[in-house]
Amino acid sequence: MAAPKNALSEAKAAAAKMHRRSRSGCFTCRLRRKKCEEGKPACKACSHLGLQCAYKRPMWWSNGEQRRQQKEFIKDVIKRTQLSKKTAQVLPTANVNTPPSLCHSVPTSTEVFPDPFPQSGAPSVGSPFSAGWDPTYVSPEGYFAMPPPPQPMVPRPQYPMFSPYEVDIKTERQIFVNDVQTRRDSTISTFSTYQPPPTSNGMPAYPADSWVQQEYFESNSESFAEEPVNFDFFDFSHAPVSPNHEQVINVEDCDKYLLSHFFEKVLKLIFPILDANQHGSARSDVIMPALESNKAYLHCCLSIAATHMKATESLTGEQIDSDIVRHRYAAISELCDALGQDTQHSQILEATLGMIFFQCSVGRPEDALPDIPWHQHFQAAISLVHKLDLPNAVLDLTASGHPQPPFNMALTSWIDILGATMVGRAPTFADTYRELNMSGRNAGLAELMGCDDRIMFLISEIACLDVQKSEQLDEVMLCKYVEILAHEIGGTEAGAELVQSCFSTTGAIRPKQLSTNISAVFRVAARLYLCSLVPGYEARQPSTCHLVSQFSDLMNFIPAGPDGFDRSLAWPLLIAGSASTAGSPFRNMFTERCQRLGEAANFGSFGRISELLKDIWQTNDAAALRGEYQGVRWRDVMQQKGWDYLLI
Repeated sequence: MAAPKNALSEAKAAAAKMHRRSRSGCFTCRLRRKKCEEGKPACKACSHLGLQCAYKRPMWWSNGEQRRQQKEFIKDVIKRTQLSKKTAQVLPTANVNTPPSLCHSVPTSTEVFPDPFPQSGAPSVGSPFSAGWDPTYVSPEGYFAMPPPPQPMVPRPQYPMFSPYEVDIKTERQIFVNDVQTRRDSTISTFSTYQPPPTSNGMPAYPADSWVQQEYFESNSESFAEEPVNFDFFDFSHAPVSPNHEQVINVEDCDKYLLSHFFEKVLKLIFPILDANQHGSARSDVIMPALESNKAYLHCCLSIAATHMKATESLTGEQIDSDIVRHRYAAISELCDALGQDTQHSQILEATLGMIFFQCSVGRPEDALPDIPWHQHFQAAISLVHKLDLPNAVLDLTASGHPQPPFNMALTSWIDILGATMVGRAPTFADTYRELNMSGRNAGLAELMGCDDRIMFLISEIACLDVQKSEQLDEVMLCKYVEILAHEIGGTEAGAELVQSCFSTTGAIRPKQLSTNISAVFRVAARLYLCSLVPGYEARQPSTCHLVSQFSDLMNFIPAGPDGFDRSLAWPLLIAGSASTAGSPFRNMFTERCQRLGEAANFGSFGRISELLKDIWQTNDAAALRGEYQGVRWRDVMQQKGWDYLLI
């Protein structure tokens, strides 16, 4: 039975009234979880209560204890206001000389919490800042430092990751009769990435008061600057997302669960180093704008989400496989159409790089669904990089009009250098890296992935030498090149910061120290890769054993576990692991870190190198028992297994 016309008109009217939640209300109304009418210079609610109306983020917003105090203060003001109203009703005959109501006599929030508010990070016992504390001092824990939590405290994540955010998902449903569209429904729903922190018994904390959830999360995720953080370091393909901007992403109703899974589980896996260096930059400057405006990129992310869901939730059946292949095919179709039109090269490049790089974070080693090898995608990316003239943009940032290194070129360089070692070829842009290294410039690799640019450029040179060795380079000349490159690697240690804990006293990550530690790990891996090219190389040589042992010690300074950075070190772990012998400290270290990762150790590049190292160790240990110490190389084992993965 058809719905009456008035019902349809009411439904349309209700849909027309739908609007996105405002993000421009004052912070006092946000704290109260009340709708703000956004009056200027002060909204009606704050004016009525005599409160300071702040549209600019106040200092107390970033600290949990101060926000609790502010909320309690507001509650007292409201109680006094209500009391004054009741008093006025009881005494209607009050003359004009009656003292003003209590709501006008209480101090304002400015008087109770003067702005700027003193920083909340109380010095710990024995701290050098315990005497003569200066409220204007910026602590060495910096932007990523977390203020001491109030007591009693709820267990918090080991490492602060991302601030909560919301995204509007537009779901469309179409009805066709005889291939003619008869109806099209469109709805917009808001998805929040916030998840309540678990308590010690595993149950979500703060089930009753949602403002406390947001307060808890932000107090553990946001902090004040300890080290200079340049949020405009990269030249992104999209304009930066403002804090009040809301994304609208068009997805079909059947794909909404994949997009939700991508936000909740996959997003934090993709660029962890970039997010540590530039808090939230991967989300706000790279992924979210691309999801809204780039269909190929969106389909790529949905395919990656389905792959991750299949691996982590042990899903089987035709439905999940169909979702993976369907979105992968849709992404490739969009790319082919765009390539045929020869327009929007930046969007095509970002989607192509996503097809290559995102796969390194998801999937199990035994995944056997049809797919295009990563290096075939990369050939298309190389063509786009040349069309956009990104190598010259990196070589001469000032002349090219790019004040910052292009983000897509930095990601291309990372894939190019380490990917070259996977397939045994020279990096495509090796000349560019050589020129950058000689002139002391960088391409943004340290900010993107954590390893110093100079070390990455030298790995590019070693990959070139690896190719020349396979082409029967004279052994004397080979050894001479090895000596020169070894000296260059040693030169990267000059002036480098000491390797030490990358945690501040509050438990926050110090991004520069993290980059220093990751660079040290890559430096030793580069030495091991270089040593493997020397004629007569054997893993049991004392120099190699020393380097592997040094590598294992350095890994103690890299945060481990599900929120750590082991999965960002797939390539150096592969190089060092393949050089480790039976009884090497590396094997115990690697086993322990796999256990700390838990289920996450079984998928992505980390899971693949774990399986690869097991085969290498089994083969080489058996050969060593027979007195054969030459060993099998990891690239040969990959070929035997039929693997064509990018292990970075």
